[in-house]
Amino acid sequence: MAVHVALTGATGFLGLRLLRRLLTTHRSVTVLAHAGSGDALHRITRFFELTGAPAAFTTPLADRLRVVETELERPRLGLSGRAFQELADGLGAIWHSAGSINLEGDLPELRRTNVEGTRHVLELAAAGRGRPVVHHVSTAFVAGRRREGVAYEDELDDAYGFENAYEHSKYEAEKLIHAWSREHARPVVVLRPSILVTDLPPHAELPAHPLQVVERIMRDARRTAGTSGQSRDGRPRVRLVGHPHGRLNLLQVEHAAEVMVRLAGRTPSGGVDTYHVVHDRDVPVPTIVTLLERLASVSIELVATEPDDPSALESLLEFYPGLTAYLAHRRRFDDTRVRTLLGPSAASGRVDLDYLHSGLTARDHVPAGPAAPPTTDFPSGHHP
Repeated sequence: MAVHVALTGATGFLGLRLLRRLLTTHRSVTVLAHAGSGDALHRITRFFELTGAPAAFTTPLADRLRVVETELERPRLGLSGRAFQELADGLGAIWHSAGSINLEGDLPELRRTNVEGTRHVLELAAAGRGRPVVHHVSTAFVAGRRREGVAYEDELDDAYGFENAYEHSKYEAEKLIHAWSREHARPVVVLRPSILVTDLPPHAELPAHPLQVVERIMRDARRTAGTSGQSRDGRPRVRLVGHPHGRLNLLQVEHAAEVMVRLAGRTPSGGVDTYHVVHDRDVPVPTIVTLLERLASVSIELVATEPDDPSALESLLEFYPGLTAYLAHRRRFDDTRVRTLLGPSAASGRVDLDYLHSGLTARDHVPAGPAAPPTTDFPSGHHP
């Protein structure tokens, strides 16, 4: 029996890749698009065109995608009672990928999108006669301000606090999911990716990824601050709190989407199944520092504490708490469960300085890439 799936966040950085994968295992997908955000179908089609999809894939999209304009922050997703019930009854699975990743946002703002949005997606799942399975995209950074040791998939607590309101809001969304699952005796699959990246060059019609946001903050701050605090080589010096032996987990967004869809194809336990979708090798913080130095033409010095005499540039960067906190992280995300289930195919390709630089350097054109992975990428029985 065919299972019909709905996806929120389908025009986002990860959502577009999830949609690409879901279209290899489902004849059609309902896209729950943000009301008033523009022509979602056009933006989705344009993404596939820019990433090398053949006409044989893009032309049928209008027939394979059903777009429903919704408002995640509102009860019933902003739909009428009848439209909401009809939508709910037609679904066998719901993927919730939409959310705000604004690292500088305040908690009330982020709660509206990340917590209340999740609450209303769960409301949709509870209303459906088909009892659709919910697949919720969270983040490995619900681990919060714990900067050392190992973060495990079954851990979910706020004992360490959080680096920013984004992490806090995603933690609260997961707590909500656990309460909902217990109340309704329903399964939920929670997928926790690390920092998602790509080597696809930036393009005005493609969604930005987290490192692009960091790069823009660095560039804007440098332009505003001028040439204060120059180093010996003539570049502005920036002292950032960080650990020389720190590491960050960065994962190719395409691989993350593949792993998520494969995990979703497994029979859920009946409760909340949580998976760390992370790279098997962390990126050293000095590599990130070198990348930022190249892109923003600055000279970065890692220091143990914030300087007492910050330059104009350093003072500007202090306004962005989500920017530098992760340079001090040395923790590891355990993904034993994923590697046990998927075996060697869970391993990721190399993410190094050249890969990251490619995804942040504009070119005259976007190189063609595979638009629709063949269904043979999925082992038998792993289809949702």
